Amino acid sequence: MKISTKGRYGLTIMIELSKQYGQGPIPLRQIASENHLSEAYLEQLVSPLRNSGLVKSVRGAYGGYMLAKPPHLISAADVIKVLEGPIQPVEGIENEAPPQRELWIRVRDAVKEVLDKTNLEDLAKYTESTDDSNYMFYI
Repeated sequence: MKISTKGRYGLTIMIELSKQYGQGPIPLRQIASENHLSEAYLEQLVSPLRNSGLVKSVRGAYGGYMLAKPPHLISAADVIKVLEGPIQPVEGIENEAPPQRELWIRVRDAVKEVLDKTNLEDLAKYTESTDDSNYMFYI
């Protein structure tokens, strides 16, 4: 299963909001600037995250976005499902021959388990305590 830039950058938005949880709204331009990403693209991603109830927006000069609930209550799976759709390694699993179908179901379930067990608080804490040269995350 390949997660697109939608899922990856969506997680980036959510991790950045997690790092600053409880400090008020964060402007999307700040997240874009700090992560060297396109603000326009992040704007496209934050809309479905807001519509799904994962983030809230605040208008005005000091506006921006913030998590709608605490980071430990939002899983990586929540974010990926909103931006990427259902988690499945191949399409049409039900049409596969039994041995292959079982394999693809096990792969899907393993990926879902990792994404379900990983919450934004874990990811935010991890990114604050590591550098890019030693980047491993154990669940």
